[in-house]
Amino acid sequence: MHQPEDHPAGIEIALWPYSKIEGDWNRWMQSLSPDERERGATYRFDRDRASFVAGRYLLRRLLSVHTGISPSKLLLSPDNRGKLRLEGRERPHFSLANTDGLVAVAVASGCDHLGIDCERADTEIEAAAVDSYCSADERRCLAELPARERTRAAIALWTLKESHLKALGVGLRENPRNVAFSWKDGIPVMVDGGDRDRRWHHRLVESGSQHVVALAACSQSGFPGISTRLFQDDSMPSE
Repeated sequence: MHQPEDHPAGIEIALWPYSKIEGDWNRWMQSLSPDERERGATYRFDRDRASFVAGRYLLRRLLSVHTGISPSKLLLSPDNRGKLRLEGRERPHFSLANTDGLVAVAVASGCDHLGIDCERADTEIEAAAVDSYCSADERRCLAELPARERTRAAIALWTLKESHLKALGVGLRENPRNVAFSWKDGIPVMVDGGDRDRRWHHRLVESGSQHVVALAACSQSGFPGISTRLFQDDSMPSE
């Protein structure tokens, strides 16, 4: 469907605190490609295997709704930068993030770039790591916060930067200190970007207390409409 240039883009975000029961992972595997199943089997730790399988399962379920193609028949392949694409289709744009206990998928119509990232809110970040990805102004702002707020704010900055770099398809090949944020009326805003960055929109997505989720979207048609929901796995067998 053609998206009018003056029509705001739409972004669907699905958050899934997935099951950690191995029987569920085996069922999700049925919707994955042979390559994905093979990759899932290579993970040494159960938590990493569950996170990967749940992520690809949720991604395929959402893309199936948008394309009308069965989840297991969707053809996903990385581009030359390693960013997943739907073979033979330029749209919809999508992004996947997973961490221990949560999978997040964003699917968009009308966006030029899209990225999502999530991290556990209790992740411990050493001072050296903060120095490696935060600008001088960001570090100064973090230092002014009470200790109980500083960790979550540092994680929020990391997820914002990671979502932006994922949207660009460059990942950590780009120095995260080159993407700096400040806050305006409680909303993260990219700084020192000039007029070209007015097309970029960044948000922290409400996900509960255990995880921090950040979204980055580039849209020429204004601020994208965002809908967020908890994914319910309706393929669960009846008890």
